[in-house]
Amino acid sequence: MATAAKDIVARQAVAATIKLTVPAGAAKPVAPVGPTLGQYRAYRLNLMAFYKDFNARTQKYKPDTPMAVKITAYKDNSFEFTIKSPSMSWYIKKAAGVDKGSARPGHLTVTTLSVKHVYEIAKVKQTDPFCQYMLLESICKSIIGTVNSMGIKIVQDLE
Repeated sequence: MATAAKDIVARQAVAATIKLTVPAGAAKPVAPVGPTLGQYRAYRLNLMAFYKDFNARTQKYKPDTPMAVKITAYKDNSFEFTIKSPSMSWYIKKAAGVDKGSARPGHLTVTTLSVKHVYEIAKVKQTDPFCQYMLLESICKSIIGTVNSMGIKIVQDLE
């Protein structure tokens, strides 16, 4: 019974949940991040601490890589945040060398992508905290579905 009481006390009241897409290593008080977080000034978030911590945690990525961030602000003026790796479609477009998918997927093929690319993207996505317990095969199947919906053909080897 004592541990249940400790768990209830340890939980903090959530004041706001903020979702952003921020380029890796580029969190600054200027647009687009600064004004978006400025809306939550009432929660007295330490924005400089967020910028420094975010930039430190995303320094292993190439600059301008879009990172999805979920910030949870608590009523005691503290916060925590989780960073997700870029979306599968972003990795697919980078690997395929295209800016966007097909206007008519299934009818018009934009480019091709090798099975090796799919595997490499799956290995990167498996490091994402939300995918770390998924099988690599399941992630590959999800990537293949996304590739097909973008009008990209998967081949065994690129020629």
